[in-house]
Amino acid sequence: MDKLSYLSNANSEYIDSLYQSYKEDPNSIDFGWQKFFEGFDFGRGSEAGVVSAETPDHFLKEIKVLNLINGYRQRGHLFTKTNPVRERRSYFPGKELSTFGLEDSDLNTVFNAGVEVGLGAATLREILALVEQTYCQSIGVEYKYVRNPEKLKWFEHRMESERNTPNFNIDTKKRILSKLNEAVVFENFLGTKFLGQKRFSLEGAEAVIPALDSVIHKGAELGIEEFVIGMAHRGRLNVLANIMQKTYKDIFSEFEGKGYDVNTPFGGDVKYHMGYSTDVKTDSGKNVHLSLCPNPSHLETVDSVVQGMVRSKIDFKYEGNHKRIAPILIHGDASLAGQGITYEVLQMAKLDGYRTGGSIHLVINNQVGFTTNYKDARSSTYCTDLAKVTLSPVFHVNGDDVEAIVYAINMAVEYRQKYHNDVFIDILCYRRYGHNEADEPKFTQPLLYKAIEKHANPREIYNQKLLDQGTVDANLAKEMEKDFRALLQEKLNQAKEENYSAVHQVFGGVWAGLKLAKEGSILKPVETKVSEKEMLELAKSISTLPSGKKFFKKIEKLFDERRKMADTKVFDWAMGELLAYATLLKEGFRVRISGQDVERGTFSHRHAVLTLEDSEEEYIPLAQLNSDIAKFEIYNSHLSEYGVLGFEYGYALANPMALTIWEAQFGDFVNGAQIVIDQFITSAETKWQRSNGLVMLLPHGFEGQGPEHSSARIERFMEACADDNIQVANCTTPANLFHILRRQLKRDFRKPLVVFTPKSLLRSPKCVSSLEEFTKGNFQEVIDDAFVKAADVKRVLFCSGKVYYDLLDKQQTDKRNDVAIVRLEQLYPLPLTQLEAIKSKYKNASELIWVQEEPENMGAWPYISRKFRKSAFDFDLISRKESSSTATGYAKQHAAQQLYIVSSAFENVAGSKSKK
Repeated sequence: MDKLSYLSNANSEYIDSLYQSYKEDPNSIDFGWQKFFEGFDFGRGSEAGVVSAETPDHFLKEIKVLNLINGYRQRGHLFTKTNPVRERRSYFPGKELSTFGLEDSDLNTVFNAGVEVGLGAATLREILALVEQTYCQSIGVEYKYVRNPEKLKWFEHRMESERNTPNFNIDTKKRILSKLNEAVVFENFLGTKFLGQKRFSLEGAEAVIPALDSVIHKGAELGIEEFVIGMAHRGRLNVLANIMQKTYKDIFSEFEGKGYDVNTPFGGDVKYHMGYSTDVKTDSGKNVHLSLCPNPSHLETVDSVVQGMVRSKIDFKYEGNHKRIAPILIHGDASLAGQGITYEVLQMAKLDGYRTGGSIHLVINNQVGFTTNYKDARSSTYCTDLAKVTLSPVFHVNGDDVEAIVYAINMAVEYRQKYHNDVFIDILCYRRYGHNEADEPKFTQPLLYKAIEKHANPREIYNQKLLDQGTVDANLAKEMEKDFRALLQEKLNQAKEENYSAVHQVFGGVWAGLKLAKEGSILKPVETKVSEKEMLELAKSISTLPSGKKFFKKIEKLFDERRKMADTKVFDWAMGELLAYATLLKEGFRVRISGQDVERGTFSHRHAVLTLEDSEEEYIPLAQLNSDIAKFEIYNSHLSEYGVLGFEYGYALANPMALTIWEAQFGDFVNGAQIVIDQFITSAETKWQRSNGLVMLLPHGFEGQGPEHSSARIERFMEACADDNIQVANCTTPANLFHILRRQLKRDFRKPLVVFTPKSLLRSPKCVSSLEEFTKGNFQEVIDDAFVKAADVKRVLFCSGKVYYDLLDKQQTDKRNDVAIVRLEQLYPLPLTQLEAIKSKYKNASELIWVQEEPENMGAWPYISRKFRKSAFDFDLISRKESSSTATGYAKQHAAQQLYIVSSAFENVAGSKSKK
């Protein structure tokens, strides 16, 4: 109001000075004055001159009208008619004329400000009608925070020229009614035929179905060939049936309980978690591929998986063109506002390693989360306020106005295709029943559900609208319902008559030639060795820096040392890892690595990306190999575990012929992504028959760095191991890491691989491998002791990971030939046959001891003790005592504990002369 008061005191001389400033630099003056002078020039034919002093009051009114227009554009969304079952909250100041310093007496006055909204000189009444219709009806738009003037102009022209009002032809209206009919009748049919069964119905939000149908057709017109959809369980069955074209018969068979085979090795999942893919043909004759990702009840977890899948397909299938594929994420209002994964995923939108060209976010805004009112579910005004993080526009739309929803989503996909940005469509609707159909919502929202009980469904509302317009025959909706219900009954009868219905995983497309692993397949030997010639050539190639570029001196020294390894034919951990990638690249396999600080490596060991000393130019040695056929890509991620791990899982899911790796900064931080591990990585094959070859590298090892930098929680992975679902390894040599990474792409199946990687060993002179280990060996699940004679051994120490080198140092220093050290490199699946052979070899040993750095209740021991219970392996244990925390934060205590473990491993050996 101060500004208006200030304007009221203006005079013609002041206005003239502003005009002169405008002529010199339009951006030097206030927005309202800019717009006024634009209209003033337009009205005067842009003639040069001085502003007349005759009508300063009218000039001020022009400014006020421009402020009104801008006010509607900026805050009109607060005053829309978008809530079908509740009164909207009041906001101050409102949109009354007085808010802008105008009066009713101004309504018939002609203002040049009309130019701003495409009317030319127009009365205030006409201008007000336009902005009221555009910004305050069934569609409210938040876009003014977008900082790109071109985008703002696009929105204003696109919306104001059509007044944000749909004007569909009769065929489009009939299609909308037909899809709405399918959505409504399908839910009603399920509710009556399968009374009491959970289905998490779409009732109250059925307009989502014609919206999705429209975005597919509109997207196809704009060049989109594929959509990947992620959503939670609410409305999923309806989407499967009426968008994905999963047959009604198959869905009914699942309701009848006929999708279960007692002989299947898979556990399956509830029907409203399942995924599906299909091809549809649009009205324009274009084929569009649709994929609906399976998703657990962790509502928004699938978001990152969808983004990863889309990026993978952009890279491999669509040659980097993100206009040919788009992600659609369907959110709930409570989960979008409340679950942190949505923020992690949204922050990826413009990052080089993760961008997908913009996502279409569709929000089913029930205004309640299970039993929680929206006012208790967020502090923000809207559930979509997260969109402002990436300056993504938001459409708020009345869920009862299906044409408005279709109109808005069509505009959204146009914007996405033009500007490659995320866009949100917030559908204000309701949930007709409780969280599930057996739940009673009146316990917690009695008034709301009294209103909902009396509220007509969207099909009835739209049909009445069409009847009032005289657009359709009075019997059309009834005939649609009758015919569709008859079809559903026919499919239900067929489902009841069938003995068995099941959908089996088919390995097609990029998965062609691969299959589900048979029991025991993971333990079968795989050829991963390469020739000596190739190894040495690649070692020299990736360690040779180009001339003419100035690198940091420490980098030059490091690469000199790496190049010398090719001469000595002994390689450290970093070279073993890099050579695994190099050999795969030469064989035509793409390699992608992502995670926090992966380009250099948390512990400064990898240096896969080099930054020149005197510029920001980057040089990537591995990217120079076979780049036309197989690309090497490595990206530092933002500080996210949950979102990025889900993304990489999705990336690997969409292309099994690439080596896809996620590395944690420290293995300890992986628990930030536990949901992805539990719900996707370890269980997806059992639940959904979806294989995946993702690799996780987790730095692990007790080195006195405290409870947050010691443990990747081996025990948590081990307790999730069953049915050969994943592979878990704790490698101790560069060569073994080399072989296990290559093994991922050398088999006819894919399994996730979890590798616990070293920290201090990265520079240990003992942690090296000879050239022969790369060129003549393969991956070793178990590595036996090469320093003792079996006949002399009285005690066998079994261990995994870094502790081996501590034990080795003690063994060699004390010359203990009576104690053998056996390394278990692959913790799961357990190589039992090899372990049994080791046990038989050391027939004079009376003691078998499992040694680990981790506390007794952590590490591999809980799994080892369970698997070998009541077996010939009567293991004893040497470890830290059980603890609620992974490690001590005191360096001296750590050293004492480590000394105890190592010393105990060699003390009191039964039948040995070396007892201590």
